[in-house]
Amino acid sequence: MMGENANYQLKLDKILRELETRDTVPSLLLHSCCAPCSSYVLEYLGRYFRITIYYYNPNISEETEYRKRVEEQKRLIRELPVPHPVSFVEGSYVPEEYAQAVKGLEQLGERSRRCYACYELRLAHAAEMAKELSADYFTTTLSISPHKNAVWLNEIGERLSGEHGIPYLYADFKKRGGYKRSIELSAEYHLYRQDYCGCSFSRAERQAAVISSGRQESLLRL
Repeated sequence: MMGENANYQLKLDKILRELETRDTVPSLLLHSCCAPCSSYVLEYLGRYFRITIYYYNPNISEETEYRKRVEEQKRLIRELPVPHPVSFVEGSYVPEEYAQAVKGLEQLGERSRRCYACYELRLAHAAEMAKELSADYFTTTLSISPHKNAVWLNEIGERLSGEHGIPYLYADFKKRGGYKRSIELSAEYHLYRQDYCGCSFSRAERQAAVISSGRQESLLRL
């Protein structure tokens, strides 16, 4: 494991420089949490890889919300220009899988072991799909969010890489303006940009924060 001080961007730079010396274009299984987060990653990595977007997110609590995000992901793939064709694979949508993964951790907050269990679930399925598709690498868009723990994501990816024999593409996509660029692309392509990760816990926490913010505003006006 690389630990808290690891610079995943530098590791990614090294891999990409090496790929530029090759005549072939490798394949990448890219787990995506949503269209906005994948926008920058597709733009960034699209010239180095033949990408398959893998949409596996059983943490999304409401099916209507899940379907909306799936359709936005598909639309972005159709509309965003990248050098190589991008494929789309939708994983199973079984919220019970997420519920089982976080059982006993429900009362923990954002960025807790509950989130770690969620990362692990989604990356495990991504690693399995990467192996099934004989992808050269796999990774996830999750690290683009400032709310997601890049160290955890890369450590889980590294472990799963060893278990499945598929190289994990180390990354911290929020670096070098990645998160800012994802916001710009979201505006350019008019993407639906949700304000919570998808689970019922994050939704409740977001609603509580909005209510609290409203109360503070009211107090300031008194």
